[in-house]
Amino acid sequence: MKVHWKAILLSILLGAGPAVHAADAPAKPWYEKLSLRGYTQVRYNRLLETNPKLKCEQCDKSWGESGSFFVRRARIILSGDVHDRVFVYIQPDFASEASSTSNLHLLQVRDLFFDLALTSSREYRLRFGQSKLPFGWENLQSSSNRLMLDRADAINSAAPTERDLGVAFYWAPSEIRKRFKTLVDSGLKGSGDYGVFGLGAFNGQSANKPEANDNRMMVARLSYPFLFESGQFLELGAQAYGQQFVVSSVTSGVTGNRNQRDARGALSAIWYPQPFGLQAEWTTGVGPAYDSAANAITNRNLSGGYVSAMWRHVSDESGSVTPFVRYQRYEGGKKHELDARYYDVKDWEFGVEWQPIPAFELTADYTMSDRLTRDAAKPNNDQSGNLLRLQVQFNY
Repeated sequence: MKVHWKAILLSILLGAGPAVHAADAPAKPWYEKLSLRGYTQVRYNRLLETNPKLKCEQCDKSWGESGSFFVRRARIILSGDVHDRVFVYIQPDFASEASSTSNLHLLQVRDLFFDLALTSSREYRLRFGQSKLPFGWENLQSSSNRLMLDRADAINSAAPTERDLGVAFYWAPSEIRKRFKTLVDSGLKGSGDYGVFGLGAFNGQSANKPEANDNRMMVARLSYPFLFESGQFLELGAQAYGQQFVVSSVTSGVTGNRNQRDARGALSAIWYPQPFGLQAEWTTGVGPAYDSAANAITNRNLSGGYVSAMWRHVSDESGSVTPFVRYQRYEGGKKHELDARYYDVKDWEFGVEWQPIPAFELTADYTMSDRLTRDAAKPNNDQSGNLLRLQVQFNY
């Protein structure tokens, strides 16, 4: 009798031995309805590097000087329907970093949420716990599916770590929920099922951070995946949020109110690669940002986005090969960084992802970056350069 290794490991974690049921056995207990999966990404960013002082704190801390081989993500996902109306999702990351030390590979919760279906069709759901904010298509897309090695600055700066603590409501017809699932399962790298309509209330300080004021972040999103007779998918989306955000990391001597208005809107458009694809998002709004002239944190306008193109080729011999190109632009603050650091970003990326087997992917990404940042320590840090970035990903 063959027992799958995931079932054995899951049984050990839950304190029960693996069991085999006969065809006429009663329904499985809840813990046997859970599944276990995960992925790990290992990177090296120093090839063909022209400027070791060029860094990207938000996207990958192993850029530039002192960077070397780096485990970007190491995640295990435990999920399943423990009841006809209850779905559980738990995702820790073993590759998290300690912000106050140089230590790597610390265990940290990324997702911990429960979906409560309000109807038997599960078209209406409430989500409780730490989960992704329904803002930005690329923010919602799993890093295991994304072609580019990191999310674009403009969209991702709205929701550092993409997650927060709160409650959200999602609605989508059953047919559209199946369509969202198809876009992920087919290899088209969809963003997942976050409903046609989503509405949420969150703490607003980002994942694993305590609330810093009595103001909630309110988020709303509309997204619809159109399916044409040709089989082509086009997904269009619009989203917005508003809150008061408290800047938690401030240099001594920097003035200004730490509690700042933080509000954005964004548009998304994805023409899925069948085989040619296009992906674009743009955001605009206001938020906290460092003002070097005043040495203060002020409320400033922000805007930016990205556009990507890709071509997906699949064959029995070579697997999936997808070359891609992306241009991104961002002007504005990053509320979660020191002094709400101001950014002026202009990046080009040219790369290719190769997935010869489902369990392994190799991505090469040549980045041409021009990044101006301003904070109290470096009020005019203008760095530009090129580098070749490599990543291997293991899916299990």
